[in-house]
Amino acid sequence: MTDRLMKVNAYTTLDLVDAVAKGQDFENEAFAVANATTDTENPDCVRLQFELDNMTEEHLPAHMEELELTPDQARTLAADLEKHADRVEDASNE
Repeated sequence: MTDRLMKVNAYTTLDLVDAVAKGQDFENEAFAVANATTDTENPDCVRLQFELDNMTEEHLPAHMEELELTPDQARTLAADLEKHADRVEDASNE
């Protein structure tokens, strides 16, 4: 990802994850970076960031998506992720 907008280092949540960019007339699989972060000093929100590898993406310019979440929203999302992770694990164990 030569045009990367996100900084990827030892603290990045997921530095290589499968992703799909979907539009009305396209669907493209790519690698991505996903990160949950907050400001080091005086944090006022949790940021959930995503950036697709634009080396193979033809439809979108280099960009990053970022959600700014309240602590309650971050916890709701985390709980939902845990629930769905359990469902996938349970299905894999059957």
